[in-house]
Amino acid sequence: MTLTSAADLPILAVVGATASGKSALAMAVAELMGTRGGAEIINADSMQFYRGMDIGTAKVSLDDRARVAHHQLDTLDVHQDASVARYQEDGRADIAAIRARGALPIVVGGSGLYLRGLLDRFEFPGTDPALRAALEERIEREGPGMMYAELADRDPQAAAKIHPRNAKRIVRALEILELAGEYTSSLPRHEFFQPTVMVALHLPFELLDRRIEQRVDAMFAAGLVDEVRALVDRGIRDAVTARRAVGYAEVLAMLDGELTEDQARDLICRNTRRLARRQERWLRPDPRVVWVDAPVDDAGVGQVARSVCALVERGPTDAGAPERAVG
Repeated sequence: MTLTSAADLPILAVVGATASGKSALAMAVAELMGTRGGAEIINADSMQFYRGMDIGTAKVSLDDRARVAHHQLDTLDVHQDASVARYQEDGRADIAAIRARGALPIVVGGSGLYLRGLLDRFEFPGTDPALRAALEERIEREGPGMMYAELADRDPQAAAKIHPRNAKRIVRALEILELAGEYTSSLPRHEFFQPTVMVALHLPFELLDRRIEQRVDAMFAAGLVDEVRALVDRGIRDAVTARRAVGYAEVLAMLDGELTEDQARDLICRNTRRLARRQERWLRPDPRVVWVDAPVDDAGVGQVARSVCALVERGPTDAGAPERAVG
């Protein structure tokens, strides 16, 4: 049966590696939904929460935001720390409001924990501000390596799920261990809180790497260095999270004389490639993901968008198994 309203359709999540074309596809799907009540986009890239971090995060343009409503962009100043629990609350309020307006919610991004927090059944364990502050002070003083080793000693399974340099997640895991005694039960389950079709864009790494290099060149041409200089005045050097973002950490090192511009460019490319591979590895075990061949040029975006609309129309029970390719 054909559904008449976009609000009756499952949530659409467009996920995948950085530079795979998620934003362009989401825009195309949103515009195809125009005759069905429309669509609105909810950002799930944790670095795009930050005001002023535009070029280095490939944030959607103001023109695109005027064409299709976007949510969860520019919600934090760089000195503030992002919170998955707060994002879950705010993002789910956005989903409810979009549905009330008769539109389709489209969640777009590659920040795995934020996607899971928003879309999956996931109740957050408590927090202790004093304990959190003490752990953050330790990781600043000791570095992530020693505290990751402590986490691995106390809970090897928890450590295996966290990157050894991800200071924020190491701190949170140690906090949960102190408060709850174990970490694994705090993880989200592979169970959506509402019917959802999750589409992951796949692009062969040789093509993706080329896109990453082109994107980094474009960021420098668009004024990435000046953007970082402006953020220094707004407190990015003292930020717990924002200063570690790929693109920003390397330019800060360049401004400090630790890297040349060419070295900074090369390091951003290398770190972005690593990020892209981590994002894809994170998605692969999830049996709910529908893998879609990413369009390789602008002409293919519309075709893939139509295929994705058909998947959403059929709903999550027909949205398939892992490794299924569309388009």
